[in-house]
Amino acid sequence: MAKKLMKGCEAVAEAAIQAGCHYFFGYPITPQNDIPEYMSARLPQIGGCFLQAESEVAAINMVYGAAASGARVMTSSSSPGISLKQEGMSYLAGAELPCVVVNMVRGGPGLGSIQPSQGDYFQATRGGGHGDYHPIVLAPSSVQEAVDLMQDAFDLADVYRTPVMILADGIIGQMMEPVEFHESKNTRALPKKDWAATGWDPKSGRARAVVNSLYIEVDELQELNDRLQSRYQVIRDNETKAELYNTDGAEIIVCAYGTVARIVKSAINICEKQGVKVGLFRPITIWPFPEKELSGAMDQASVKKAITVEISAGQMVEDVRLVVNGKKPVEFFGKPGSYTPTAEEIAEYIMKSREA
Repeated sequence: MAKKLMKGCEAVAEAAIQAGCHYFFGYPITPQNDIPEYMSARLPQIGGCFLQAESEVAAINMVYGAAASGARVMTSSSSPGISLKQEGMSYLAGAELPCVVVNMVRGGPGLGSIQPSQGDYFQATRGGGHGDYHPIVLAPSSVQEAVDLMQDAFDLADVYRTPVMILADGIIGQMMEPVEFHESKNTRALPKKDWAATGWDPKSGRARAVVNSLYIEVDELQELNDRLQSRYQVIRDNETKAELYNTDGAEIIVCAYGTVARIVKSAINICEKQGVKVGLFRPITIWPFPEKELSGAMDQASVKKAITVEISAGQMVEDVRLVVNGKKPVEFFGKPGSYTPTAEEIAEYIMKSREA
């Protein structure tokens, strides 16, 4: 299929449709508004349902209802809107319902700005809402990767009966890049949705489908949590994904995700011209965090330290430090809000850190 020049938000929306998503519920907020706008035009064309809810809270509960019927369903928002959806995401996790949530991150805290940011890393990877739950979180670094990850997001949601989040900074949502849509196909064997509430016939012999996240009895709630934690461990063991770029024999490993990782690659080229071997570790799943992949890169004798670069005050750096566990220094370079460092600034920091 020929490549097509598309804005990131629109490409994400089309990729969701091609992955089998026919239901979208959302509420407008910049910089993700192009997703619901695109969905509002496309979904009626394929017999799907687009509905602009009265609020983010209403939208995520509509997602809950569609997911309970076994449908592939999605919502999207940006930072403050995702905060409002967190209660519903916890309900979805507690009811073991699959769905996909897209967050095109903007600057914060508060209403912040409409510029790109990575300040929602903690919110995404630490669950965000109440209770012991985790969504799977995928972090694309390009529009094409966002398209490619969308099919996997819906498949992961169905396999593990869990919310899956696509976490992308606003740059990815607003930039235009050539993308190719591959023929839609499931990336793994999918289980039957025999738990879904699709109507009940007492003559069928099938038990009633009950979708619920309320457990009054302690033993029942404990059973749910044990089941969820066991499932999360399986996800940790099997679903991590990362890119290792130029890491063999590197002196310094730079850790970055999303579009920042692309800027880091340019910074690495600058350092290479000055005779300094620098590698990039880019997590694609930021939950679960690719601990084994990072450990392997950092355990090389040539590596002296790690530097984490983020558009935040330093959030992913905490996961990097947990993995490195004091064996080698871990430094942070970045700024909160929406400041995006240039390749030259990153390269300058790397060279100064090397000399320190």
